[in-house]
Amino acid sequence: MNALLGQIGVALGLVSAAGGVLGLALGLALHRDALLRAAPRALIGLVAGVLLATGAMEHALLTHDFSLSYVANNNSRQTPLLYDITGMWSALQGSILLWALVLTVFLAAVGWRFRHRSTDRLVAWATLVGLCAATFFFGLMAGPANPFVTVSGTVPANGLGPNPLLQDNILIAFHPVFLYLGYVGFTVPFAFAVAALITGRLGEGWLIETRRWTVVAWAFLTVGIVMGAWWSYQVLGWGGFWAWDPVENAALLPWLCATAYLHSVMVQERRGLLRVWNLSLLVATYALTILGTFLTRSGVIQSVHAFSDSGLGPVLLAYLGLVVAVGVGLIGWRGDRLHSPGSIDSPVSREGAFLVNNLLFAAFAAVVLIGTVFPLFVSAFDHQEITVGAPYYDSVTVPIGFALLFFMAVAPVLPWRTASEGVLRRRLAVPAWLGLAVVVACVIGGVRGFTPLAAFGLAGVAGGSALRQLVLATAAARRSGAGAWRGFVGRANGGMVVHLGIVVVACGLAAASSFGHRGTVVLRPGQRTTFEGHSVHLLATRSFTDPNRNGVIASVVVDGALLHPAISNFPGQEGIGTPGIDSSFFHGDVYVTINSAAPGGRGAITLGLIDQPMVMWLWIGGFMTGFGALLAAVPSKRRRRGTEPVSAPVAVPSAGRETTALVAGSGRR
Repeated sequence: MNALLGQIGVALGLVSAAGGVLGLALGLALHRDALLRAAPRALIGLVAGVLLATGAMEHALLTHDFSLSYVANNNSRQTPLLYDITGMWSALQGSILLWALVLTVFLAAVGWRFRHRSTDRLVAWATLVGLCAATFFFGLMAGPANPFVTVSGTVPANGLGPNPLLQDNILIAFHPVFLYLGYVGFTVPFAFAVAALITGRLGEGWLIETRRWTVVAWAFLTVGIVMGAWWSYQVLGWGGFWAWDPVENAALLPWLCATAYLHSVMVQERRGLLRVWNLSLLVATYALTILGTFLTRSGVIQSVHAFSDSGLGPVLLAYLGLVVAVGVGLIGWRGDRLHSPGSIDSPVSREGAFLVNNLLFAAFAAVVLIGTVFPLFVSAFDHQEITVGAPYYDSVTVPIGFALLFFMAVAPVLPWRTASEGVLRRRLAVPAWLGLAVVVACVIGGVRGFTPLAAFGLAGVAGGSALRQLVLATAAARRSGAGAWRGFVGRANGGMVVHLGIVVVACGLAAASSFGHRGTVVLRPGQRTTFEGHSVHLLATRSFTDPNRNGVIASVVVDGALLHPAISNFPGQEGIGTPGIDSSFFHGDVYVTINSAAPGGRGAITLGLIDQPMVMWLWIGGFMTGFGALLAAVPSKRRRRGTEPVSAPVAVPSAGRETTALVAGSGRR
């Protein structure tokens, strides 16, 4: 029954998406508003189909319906309830179902948001593009990635269970979902960018309509990446949080392009500049999400984050090629209408700083992209297996990171068009003195080395710049009677909270990478030792047996904190380590693993010890960044007044030519 219901849901979603594409295409071609008004019906069918398919899969997992191959391969009767639920996205076919579910949610939200403007050609084209994406992913589930294939022959009495790494930490319930919300969310701005290019409505109005969608997707992707690093730190037992793994890079690439876009789009809204650049960034962001899907699901790379080999590689590669061809082709076609009405008046201005900032993000993305795909090209053409390791990435990205911190400090205080020396001196004085004070305090505290001192100093300047802006905004909000909390709401103010989060992350990265220490000790129960000034006392070891695993667990006291590192043996796989972590905001983490232990938990064991300062700052800063992005997505009180979209587009003049805005009044803010 679950297989039948799931297949009906997939078929309903596919027919609804394809029917919506056909109806909208005919309505746009024949100028039939009645066909355009039928688009919401396609979205209703899409929602019904994906909910039916998702419900059938979750029911199959919770009831251990091993007649489904997916359930038999990724579930067992011993699997804990939480990991029964998360099993839907623990393997290839289920991950495509999650992608389709998230995509449907976004498309339904777009349909509801623009429900009174279904005959607007820009909205209709954007909906058509979104439904094309839905048709592709539902088509995958109807064909090569069918999650409802049944077992041939005898139904097994028990399943194989999920990957042991995916049933050892609660973060697996959130990390993939947030990551997909970010990945898939970029479909919306991409769809509107394509729609703007097709309709020729290339003013700044469509940017205003889609800015918050982009910010929300960026926030989800940011938190998803942070959660992924946290999961890696807590589960894999290596004591790190970022290894420049190809799948990690695949998530970072669209984040970099989207971050560049969110900065440069302000220049277009304010000055009408960088139109081609912004459209290119949106196309690149969406294309890189598809590249990440290809890398993760095609089997071309080996990674703890990647799914097993599949036949999806050529299909995903073809879709990626189509996305790039359509985006680049449309930008080239409209090139004569994308010329900016003006130019940057001075390099010492906010738009000049944003331009340099964008070039740095583009360089960062290029470095990561080359390092990620170069081994694939070598393997494909020369049949050699090579890897690009951390030294390559660190040697190039660290200087770029320093430059980004510098412009993060400078750009917000610069005025538009041009800046005088007096303005710069007045606005940068407090941040510069704060950065200098941070460096002096670090030197007095014993910090040595150019990299950490430069990172802390630039972080101090950037943090001072952001705090200055927030203090001014809070004071202005209080004077206006809106309440001091209004100083944190809106794009500019929320962006400063984002900057503060990035500053915290930068400090955590600099400290953890510069001052960490590793070592091993061999202890018997009752013995003590010291490691980098920390007291380590092994109380006892014991063997354990749970329904889904067995192994050895130790009780270790580190500086008075009781930790329980373990080695777990899952059916079919042995030796999965679970670290014990003593975390402190000020003193950093002490990370304890069992490197080896005698059978049954008797005798001496070898403990791996890592002393790593300020790791907690990474998670705090990451979530601050995501929260700041959500604050930036909330409209300020001023913008909520008089900027509601009207039911039809309004033509407004821009530099001597007609452009179309989707908001009342002007297409710029």
